[in-house]
Amino acid sequence: MQDYRPSTLSDNGVFYFSNEFSTSTTKEVITWILDSNLSQTNKFEQLTLMITSYGGDLMAAFALIDVMRGSAIPVHTIGLGVIASAGLMTFIAGEKGHRLITPNTSILSHQWSAGAFGKEHELLATGRQFDLTTKRMIAHYKKCTGLDEQTIREKLLPPQDVWLSAQEAKKYNLTDSVKELR
Repeated sequence: MQDYRPSTLSDNGVFYFSNEFSTSTTKEVITWILDSNLSQTNKFEQLTLMITSYGGDLMAAFALIDVMRGSAIPVHTIGLGVIASAGLMTFIAGEKGHRLITPNTSILSHQWSAGAFGKEHELLATGRQFDLTTKRMIAHYKKCTGLDEQTIREKLLPPQDVWLSAQEAKKYNLTDSVKELR
C-alpha cells in the first residue's frame, strides 16, 4: 500500500508570502528560491511567488528582488488582496508576462519613507542613502513598467500615496494580467 501524501504548494513550486517585509520574513522566501535553483531532485520550470503584503522594509525587498532576478528559474508573481509599497516593488519584479493580479487586489505605490536622527555627519550620510534608494526605486519602476521617470514620479511616486485598482495597475504596466485564480 502506498502512503498518501497530499500535494503542497512547495511541491508545486509555489510560495505564499503574506507578511510585512523584513530581513527575517524574506529570509524564508530567499532561501526557497536559492534552494530551488540548487536542487537536483526538484527541477521546476518556474517558481510562483504569491504576495499579500502591506509592505515594510524596502532594503529587505530589494534583497529578495535581486535573488528573483538572479534565479535561473523564472519567478512568476501573483498579487492577492493587497500588494503595497515593498510588496508592490517585489511583485513587479516577477517574470514579465507572468505577473498576475486578482480583480479584487488593492495596490499601493508611494515614495519610500524612513526616520533619521543623529549628529550632522550622520544625517548627511542618511541623506545620501535616501537619494540612492530613490534612484534605485525609479530605476526598478522603469525596468519593470517601461514608463519614463517623469510619468513614474507623477503617477506612481508623487508626494501622496497612490491607491490603484487592479485595472489601473494594468494601465501603468505594474501587472501583465488581471484575472481570477483557476
